[in-house]
Amino acid sequence: MAQTNILLETGTNELEIVEFFVNQDGYEAHYGLNVAKVVEIGRRQPVTAMPEMRHKALLGAFLHRNGRIVPLIDMAQFLGSGPITNEDAKVIVTEFNKVCTGFLVSGVNSIYRLSWTDVEAPGQFLQNMSRSSITGVVRLEERVIFLLDLEAIVAELHPAMALRFDGAGLTEKDGKTYRILHVDDSSSIRSLLLDLLNKEGRFVVEQRVNGQEAWNYLQELRDRCQQENRPIFDFVQGVITDIEMPAMDGLALCKHIKEDPVLRQLPVAIFSSMINESLSRKCAVVGADAQYTKPDLKALSVKLHELISRLLATARA
Repeated sequence: MAQTNILLETGTNELEIVEFFVNQDGYEAHYGLNVAKVVEIGRRQPVTAMPEMRHKALLGAFLHRNGRIVPLIDMAQFLGSGPITNEDAKVIVTEFNKVCTGFLVSGVNSIYRLSWTDVEAPGQFLQNMSRSSITGVVRLEERVIFLLDLEAIVAELHPAMALRFDGAGLTEKDGKTYRILHVDDSSSIRSLLLDLLNKEGRFVVEQRVNGQEAWNYLQELRDRCQQENRPIFDFVQGVITDIEMPAMDGLALCKHIKEDPVLRQLPVAIFSSMINESLSRKCAVVGADAQYTKPDLKALSVKLHELISRLLATARA
């Protein structure tokens, strides 16, 4: 697979990853992350200690050239090895959840363009061993690359960045409960969202672990609609999807839904840590009805309920 700097077309189920390596007690382990989250790759920066640095992997913070204060995480120490000490170490500056974070790595290899179908879901053993910090596995040129869940890593080191739900200020329920399909490859996010949205009482939640499984499920519902001559809203009233998922990503899923003559009526909301100006345009291109940024579940619950209510009223008018 060749290195590329070609812009990805929207909805093609492709991604670009930057491959980096971490020297872990004499072993060179290879990891990857989505280029869409990368601001820049540069040299190691001097850091200033931060208050309440509870984990040894959190080295401190440095001043980025854009004026933002960026915390720096030593990936070797986070993964349970000794600190990174090589002089040519690199810092990968990322942005997600509207926050910049730096990751210190031993080195960076290349950028690759892949299909999400090339990404395998990690098994339960790997999930347990990595503390759920691995979201996918790629076999590349006789080596294995583990795709890291940066949100999970940051949330572990800085709990305030974790997915959260604050029930204060929620409007009274209007008596309507909607059945929604939630699609996310992160088991921790699926579990938390299922628990909180069901408890909050606005939604009954069905879940799938990636876009392909969700698309298969929606096709089954579509076929049932046609066989029984019933509207799709009798079975499901909305879809929430992450973007980054093995097999089929959220943008490709949304594109499939909006191109289907039956399913296109369904409101689709993108719920992702990657939402920025560029991704917002891509969401609009594939027909997404709304985009919400992790980690705020309160905004998701309120706005999604309002969105579905409004679109259903229009569809049934």
